Amino acid sequence: MNYTLHQLRVFLKISESQSITKTSEELHLSQPAVSIQLKNFQEQFSIALTEQIGRKIYITDFGREIATSARNILEKVEEINYKTNAYKGYLTGKLTLSIASTAKYVMPYFLTEFMQTYQAIDLVIDVTNKTKVIRSLEKNEVDFSMVSVLPDKLKVNTLELLQNQLFLVGSSLTGHDLNNINSLDDLPFIYREEGSATRKAMEDFLISNKISIDKKIELTSNEAVKQAVIAGLGFSIMPLIGIKNELKNKDLQIIPCKGLPITTKWQLVWLASKNLSPAAQVFLNFIETHKNEIVKNHFSWIKDDFS
Repeated sequence: MNYTLHQLRVFLKISESQSITKTSEELHLSQPAVSIQLKNFQEQFSIALTEQIGRKIYITDFGREIATSARNILEKVEEINYKTNAYKGYLTGKLTLSIASTAKYVMPYFLTEFMQTYQAIDLVIDVTNKTKVIRSLEKNEVDFSMVSVLPDKLKVNTLELLQNQLFLVGSSLTGHDLNNINSLDDLPFIYREEGSATRKAMEDFLISNKISIDKKIELTSNEAVKQAVIAGLGFSIMPLIGIKNELKNKDLQIIPCKGLPITTKWQLVWLASKNLSPAAQVFLNFIETHKNEIVKNHFSWIKDDFS
């Protein structure tokens, strides 16, 4: 046997996702690279690890046992790394976060200096929609989550980080006079997917103002919505935090509208009952100490006039 840790990681991820495509996305590898690693790993066993039926991969019983062993090996390697760094006097461990997709414009700025200071800490971030963020928090799969709308049924501790404002935006390519829009009823709207906090905020606004939308497009990421609006496919209510450059470059324009902007707060949240690891506790202390400085240095532009 001459398999590598990299092959173990790739096979373990394939066993979890049962997809070459998803594995390549999660490990930031090309699909051919994943396929080659799987092939090289399989060649070291005389028993099949996977079965290919059509385009779907199935893990054999033997493959599942190997995946379990791979997970154990990788956990032991991680433990060795932590112990080595601890012996050197470094703070070690893993910090796990699940953040709403729009929060990717915010969270990195609260992490950069921390990760530069504590280089022996491993960072894992899952960027997804609000529903999945809350689910991972509920299952105690992460140390912290970052959301703009707090979960209803979970007892959580919170730390407010930054204001979140959502505006109606459009592009001149829609063919509409953006300075003379009197009614939203006839406008084509672009929505985020179900489970998105941005979508929920937009739907609540439209319902409360009795605005009926006949034409709508649904997309699964803030970036996709932004590009669709820029291209003139329609209008959307979007977080200011994700459209700074587009507003400055005049690719997008904020359209004044009664009842907007919608204002919420980006908040770091964690289960009230959670016993934070040393790495998680140090991160929390760091954010509490430095958050005002981070907001001042990186988000003061939010007060700019983009009209």
